[in-house]
Amino acid sequence: MPKYRFHKLAAIVVLVGFAAWMVTGEFSSVGSAAADKPKAGEVEQPNAADAGNAKPREAEQPKATLRTVAIITPPRRTYARAIRISGLTEADKRAVLATRVAGVIDKLPVKQGQRVKTGDLVLMLAAEEKLSAVSNARQLLVQRQAELDAALRLMKTGNLPKLQLDTARSNLTLAQSHLEAAQAELDRNEVKAPFDGVIDRVPVELGSSVMQGGEVATILSLDPVIARGEVSERDLGYLKIGDKAKVRLVSGQNVEGTVRYISRDASSATRTFRVEIAIPNPEGTIPAGMTAEIALSAQPTDAVMLPRSVVTLGDKGDLGIRAVDKDNKVVFFPIDLVDDTPTGLVLGGIPADARIIVAGQELVKEGEVVKPVEADQATIQKLLGEATAGTQ
Repeated sequence: MPKYRFHKLAAIVVLVGFAAWMVTGEFSSVGSAAADKPKAGEVEQPNAADAGNAKPREAEQPKATLRTVAIITPPRRTYARAIRISGLTEADKRAVLATRVAGVIDKLPVKQGQRVKTGDLVLMLAAEEKLSAVSNARQLLVQRQAELDAALRLMKTGNLPKLQLDTARSNLTLAQSHLEAAQAELDRNEVKAPFDGVIDRVPVELGSSVMQGGEVATILSLDPVIARGEVSERDLGYLKIGDKAKVRLVSGQNVEGTVRYISRDASSATRTFRVEIAIPNPEGTIPAGMTAEIALSAQPTDAVMLPRSVVTLGDKGDLGIRAVDKDNKVVFFPIDLVDDTPTGLVLGGIPADARIIVAGQELVKEGEVVKPVEADQATIQKLLGEATAGTQ
């Protein structure tokens, strides 16, 4: 029994001691303190809070590496702005000939494809009664002229009153009017060429009957032949009457012409302006209605030729090139497309001293400081060699 009481008393003492130890909180540092102490041979590391407040040493700060870009200063030349449009050829003049009276075709001296001169007879309707009227009017005119001559002779001898002389003169004038009226009526049966050209179509046959106003022939004037196209509002200001133009026909033939007409009234559907190019065509070898590509040479401008790969988009989405200024900062220059050739783009709007980035332009942005390096000869030849050769 005493032994049992001793164990009970010892258990109570241990329980009271353990409770007192927990109240002190000393157990919270167990393990953590040991973990914070560096082991032998290790260097003590600052904790996260101390690292955030501590200032880094100057020697330990990493330096920013500047991006390297290749640059060139391309040669400048004066280029004529080229405006390319699609169009068609058409006759300088075109007329559909028609009869002024009804009748039967009595003469048809022309054929399709035949060249005619101004005033040449194209067609004549049968007009026997009108021919007879002209003949009678001509004979009456001869008679009235003879009567006037006789009256003048009598007048000089004093054997004819002045009143009879006036009557003779009036009769002659009336006879002339009758002849002119009869001739005009006869001319209404004739169809003549209004200008030099070629007969393109003859839809009637000799001996057939035609109504008044019926179509009998189509005549074209093809010298000069006209190349017609439409230019945009943006390009209109670069053109003027007399500018030279090159025309490439769908057949492969290349010809040159001159701007003879620029419309001042835009098409309501396309907002474009009609332009006509006059092309010499003395032999008539260029037909009307042929598809053509028109290259207009407009006002010359100072520009450079660069490869298409140099052109990029700016921050605002406009096309241009990136260059390096005197402080080695990237700048952006919007471009003015002067011409698009097989060997490169002819660009205006670029300052004369611009150092254009030709490699790495897509990896930098405006305002960024870069390390510009002159492009090596191989790069220059690759980018500009063909373009420069194309302008020689």
